[in-house]
Amino acid sequence: MNNELLKRIALINNRISELKFGQQPNELYEPIRYIMSLGGKRMRPLLVLLGYELFKDDSDSVLDQAIAVEVFHNFTLLHDDIMDEAPIRRGKPTVHEKWNENTAILSGDVMLVKAYGLLLDAPGDLKAILKAFNDCAAGVCEGQQFDMNFENLPTVAEETYVNMIRLKTAVLLGFSLKLGAMLAGASSTQAESVYDFGVSIGIGFQLKDDLLDVYADQEKFGKQVGGDIISNKKTFLLLKALELADADQKAKLDHWLAAVTFNKMDKVESVTAIYNEIGIRQLTSDKIDAWFAQGFTSLEALDVSEGRKKPLIAFTEYLIDRES
Repeated sequence: MNNELLKRIALINNRISELKFGQQPNELYEPIRYIMSLGGKRMRPLLVLLGYELFKDDSDSVLDQAIAVEVFHNFTLLHDDIMDEAPIRRGKPTVHEKWNENTAILSGDVMLVKAYGLLLDAPGDLKAILKAFNDCAAGVCEGQQFDMNFENLPTVAEETYVNMIRLKTAVLLGFSLKLGAMLAGASSTQAESVYDFGVSIGIGFQLKDDLLDVYADQEKFGKQVGGDIISNKKTFLLLKALELADADQKAKLDHWLAAVTFNKMDKVESVTAIYNEIGIRQLTSDKIDAWFAQGFTSLEALDVSEGRKKPLIAFTEYLIDRES
C-alpha cells in the first residue's frame, strides 16, 4: 500500500483513538474501546474518504462519518463472533471470550447507536444518507443469515453463494464509497456508479479471502491456512469442487466433510490436493479477476477526472495483489 493511503489510515486510527464512545458503566464501554483498538485494515472508512475524494479534496472534514462505517463493521464482527463461537479476533480474545456473551451483545447494540450518532452531522441530504445506511445494514444481516443457513445445506449454487457474499461483505464496501460520494455532493447517478464499483470489488475481495485461506503463505497470512477446510465452511472453492468433482473426488470430499474426528493437517492437505486436481485455484483466480474487471468498468463510466480516480485505483490494485 502506498504512503498516501497509509497516511489516510493513520488519520483514521488517530481519530478512533480520540473517540470516547461513553464512560459508565465501564463494563458496557470498555469492550467497545477494546474491539476498536484491535486495528484491522480500516478498509471501509478508507473507502469513504476515497469516495469523497473522487469529487472533493477536504476528506478530513468527513472523518467522523467514515468512522461511523468502521464502528458499524466492528459491531457486526462482535455479534458474528458470538454466532460463530470464535475465540480469536485479530490475534486477541473476542469480546464474548474476554467478557461474556451478554456483555458482547449489549456493547454491540451500543456500537450501532454510536454509528448513527457519528452520521448525524453529515453534510448533504441526511435523510438519504440514513436510508442508504439502513438498506446496507439490513443487507449485511441478510447475508449473515444466508451464511448460517448454508451450514445446514449439503451444497449451494454458485450464484446463491455470490449473492450471500454480496450482502454480507460487498454491500458495505459499496456503501462506504457511496457514502463518501454522497457526502461530497455527487449526483445520484454518480453515487450509484461508485456503489456498483464497490460491490463488484467487494465480491472480488471476498473471493480472494476464500482463495488465500487455502493458498496463502502461512507467514504472511496471519492466521491458520486451511481454516475454512477444517471447519467445512462453504466457500467458493469448496462449492466449485463439489460441483466439478468426479465420483472418486466426490467420495473423498464427502468423507472429509462428514468426519467428526480427524487430523487437521491431513484434512487440509487432502482437500487441497483435490482442489489442485480439479483446478480450483485457477477457476477462483479467474472469477476474482472477472469481478474486479467488472468494478473497473463501473469506475471508467464515472464522469470524474482520471487524476481523482488514481488513489482509489491504487487501493483496488492493492486488494487484487494482497497476500494476507
